[in-house]
Amino acid sequence: MNIAIVILNWNGKQLLEQFLPSIVKYSKGASIYVADNASTDDSVNFLRTSYPDVKIIKNPTNGGYAKGYNDSLQSINADVYCLLNSDIEVTNNWLTPIIKEFKTNSKIAAIQPKILDYKNKSVFEYAGAAGGFIDKYGYPYCRGRRFTTIEKDTGQYNDIIDVFWASGACLFVKSNIYHELNGFDEDYFAHQEEIDLCWRIQNKNYLIKYVGNSTVFHVGGATLATQNPKKTFLNFRNSLFNLVKNSPKNKGFSLIFTRLLLDGLAGVKFLLELKPLHTIAIIKSHFSFYWYLPKMLKKRRSKKYKKDYYQIKSIVWNYFIKGLKK
Repeated sequence: MNIAIVILNWNGKQLLEQFLPSIVKYSKGASIYVADNASTDDSVNFLRTSYPDVKIIKNPTNGGYAKGYNDSLQSINADVYCLLNSDIEVTNNWLTPIIKEFKTNSKIAAIQPKILDYKNKSVFEYAGAAGGFIDKYGYPYCRGRRFTTIEKDTGQYNDIIDVFWASGACLFVKSNIYHELNGFDEDYFAHQEEIDLCWRIQNKNYLIKYVGNSTVFHVGGATLATQNPKKTFLNFRNSLFNLVKNSPKNKGFSLIFTRLLLDGLAGVKFLLELKPLHTIAIIKSHFSFYWYLPKMLKKRRSKKYKKDYYQIKSIVWNYFIKGLKK
């Protein structure tokens, strides 16, 4: 099985200096690419000088995560792409369990490994943790992470299971399926485009797996910090995009309306926490959502939909009202 590890880079020379050594050391047999999103720092020259065997793809503009990967992957020939954030440290034999799992079932389209926190390697990392799921209202959550509650890794998720979405921080995806689905939706720019892709994968009746005996460590927030209002804007807007594009047809209007109300409550919560910029970000996300709504509805019409896409009706209710933190 031919694997291409593709690292998207934008002005990330320091991250490449720090994390590329582990990737080169522990990824024997895989091809390594850096897809550069029109960086203005010395990233490309650093790669050419220090890592001549790493292949460089130069994108003419910074189109974000979605367009950056869509453009780059057009020129890469491999059975499986590993889309890897530039702030990830990999471990010895991390690829072996992933390759083995792909070979067990031809219906497997995507896989993610266990993602732990680089800054505290005994706990899970926010972006993906031990596999992603989604509730009825489109709010994503992970095993090992619900909202801001992060679990310690005690081996409780050293399993291999079906998940709803795999983290874009370290996403293995079959190349033919990626291109069959036209890759990421570039209207997302960044954040939750991997959930949209995984939802579309599910709607095609392919499988997505979490493989807990492969481990990577993720810094998280190295490009856009968790508390950045822009991240709030993108997450809230793109989550609404996911519902419009992919949710069952009979849930349409009522589901979106309820979600908009829940977002409003989140905005009030941010105000009470003296975080008005995040409240403003949610308001802006809704206006942007309305602007894109006709376009998203067109993307919906030609899709098939699975009915049972969620296991928990409301992660908000479970977490904040029932107090279920894990």
